[in-house]
Amino acid sequence: MATVNMWLNRLAPDFSLPALIGSRVSVSDLRGYVVILNFWSADCVWSRRADVMLVYRQLTWEAKGVRIVGVASNANENESQIRYEMENRHLRYPIAMDYDHRTADLYKAETTPHFFVLDRQGLVRYVGALDDASEKSRDAKQFYLDRAVNSLLANSTPDPAYTQPFGCSIVRQSSAAVA
Repeated sequence: MATVNMWLNRLAPDFSLPALIGSRVSVSDLRGYVVILNFWSADCVWSRRADVMLVYRQLTWEAKGVRIVGVASNANENESQIRYEMENRHLRYPIAMDYDHRTADLYKAETTPHFFVLDRQGLVRYVGALDDASEKSRDAKQFYLDRAVNSLLANSTPDPAYTQPFGCSIVRQSSAAVA
């Protein structure tokens, strides 16, 4: 857990990954925007739940200069499965293909979803969960991602800046490779 917040208040590590639909996605190309990096999954129910919220939030946030990027890092999810889920969930944000999970490793992403929110200068200002929902209490009372984005849009520091991410573990080795 201690290494997860190592990027807080530091320049987000740049990456350039192929997008499932489109060309490439690079953090450096998104400077000037508030950026939500969402370590994403086609399989995870918690990632699906986050997408329901993100699809609606994006309608408002995009006009305010917020960009969302999904990062698919699970070794057990293929392009056709990811494409199907993107279409099924009506996602309008790009999904970057982190085939070898190097980006997930670099960011120390643990779960899907696992959020990293960057300010307009590219500094990581929030790391963690979507909200306070969990296996024990599925009704969220605190919406951490909303608070972080709204704080940055108001030119203030998110509070909290870090929460424990919650979701499905990122699969770093496919079951076929284990056999």
